[in-house]
Amino acid sequence: HIRLMCDLVVLAFQADVTRVCTLVLANEGSNKPYPFIDVPDGHHDLSHHGNDKTKKAKIRKINLFHTTQLAYLLQKLDKTPEGDGSLLDHSMIAYGSGNSDGNKHNHDDLPILLAGGGCGTLKTGRHIRYSNETPLNNLWLSLLNRMDVDVARLGDSTGELSQLV
Repeated sequence: HIRLMCDLVVLAFQADVTRVCTLVLANEGSNKPYPFIDVPDGHHDLSHHGNDKTKKAKIRKINLFHTTQLAYLLQKLDKTPEGDGSLLDHSMIAYGSGNSDGNKHNHDDLPILLAGGGCGTLKTGRHIRYSNETPLNNLWLSLLNRMDVDVARLGDSTGELSQLV
C-alpha cells in the first residue's frame, strides 16, 4: 500500500495537481505489527526496547522497511523528468521522526533527512549537524520560504537554517 501511495504522490506532482504532500509511513505512538517483514510485535512496544538486542533487531527491520519505501519514492521522483531536471530536483522531501530515541521518548537531536534540490535552493549530499536546541520549526520555516510562502516565524522558530545552500 505504501508503494501505491508513493506512486500517487509522484503522479500528483507530475500532473501538477499539488505541490505539497504529507505521507505518513508510521505514527510514533502506533503499535502496528509488521508480520510481512517477520516482526509480529507492536512497533511502539518494540521502541521501548530497554537495550534488548532482539527488540532492537526488530526495530532495525522496521526502520529498514520504512527507509526502503523512502528510497522507492526518491528514485521515482529522480526518474521522472520535469523541466531542466527531474521531479526530485524540483522537490523538497523531508523524512524523519518526532523521537530521536523511542526508548527514552527524546524529542531532541531528531534524525531528519532532507532530499531533493528545491529548484536549486538546496545543496545536497551533505550531513549537517545543527547546534543543540535548534528548533525543528527552523527547517519548516526555511522550506516554506523556498516555496515563496513569506513567513517570518513559525511556532518556536528562531530563524531560517542558513547552511541549507
